[in-house]
Amino acid sequence: MLGYFGPAGTFTHQALLRINDGQELRPYDTVPLTLAAVRAGAVSGGLVPIENSVEGGVSATLDNLADGDPLMIVREVVIPVQFVLCARPGTALADVRKILTHPHAHAQTRDWIAKRCKGASVTEGGSTAAAAEEVANPDSRYDAAVCARVAADLYGLDVLADNIADNKHALTRFVLVAKPGALPPVTGSDKTTLVAYIHSDHAGALLEILEQFASRGVNLCRIESRPTKRSLGDYCFSIDAEGHAAEPRVAEALKGLHRVCKKVTFLGSYPRADAVMPRIDRGFTEDDFADADRWYDGVIGRR
Repeated sequence: MLGYFGPAGTFTHQALLRINDGQELRPYDTVPLTLAAVRAGAVSGGLVPIENSVEGGVSATLDNLADGDPLMIVREVVIPVQFVLCARPGTALADVRKILTHPHAHAQTRDWIAKRCKGASVTEGGSTAAAAEEVANPDSRYDAAVCARVAADLYGLDVLADNIADNKHALTRFVLVAKPGALPPVTGSDKTTLVAYIHSDHAGALLEILEQFASRGVNLCRIESRPTKRSLGDYCFSIDAEGHAAEPRVAEALKGLHRVCKKVTFLGSYPRADAVMPRIDRGFTEDDFADADRWYDGVIGRR
């Protein structure tokens, strides 16, 4: 059984349907509840959003993965995000005064709403599908919801306007998370996710982290700071790097991080959704690392 950030009709639900191999699906009301179900063994894995091309990282996911009991990302899914404005049958666009949606959906449709629903107030809730479910209630105080079309159809709402995102090319990335276990095999197009904690706040602390990747020819796909919640100004760094932990260049970077950081939380190596192959420059290939090991063994007389 797989869990997901629900209810039915969320973008997470749509993403999970793309990769589900026939397992039963169970929705959870929040990202923390979804990940808690994985940790408790109630489900074998859980799909949650982690990054949006417009809004950036999803803090609820990043922070829970960093702070909770160990979990491991085993797969990622990327889907385009398209929003509709929907309402109960009989509602006209001119009648919309109160809109309900998720914070990320609001951020991605703010300009459209300001232009087409002048004077309407927007309330941010738990998910886009939950917003559609609420608006479907005849006694709801909300006139409309911003959500996916599938949610509008699921809850019997009329679509007042389609494709309302301010950025028509927005994408959201989701990760399938499980309890720690064997890593997925190396594909040549992989991604490694981790959280790095510095020993102390000092000049060059971030540079020390970045050097571990740069000196091994490992490119970063994403890096962002997140508060540790221990004290004001105390931050850790959530990182996606190209490559797999089983590859020598990535392995050496991880070892380097372990040496210079207070703590490193490894969150998995898994296939990239876009199947993009990394550029590996001369000196950083697997053969280059193996050749260096042989040379060093000869230097110290270990042949």
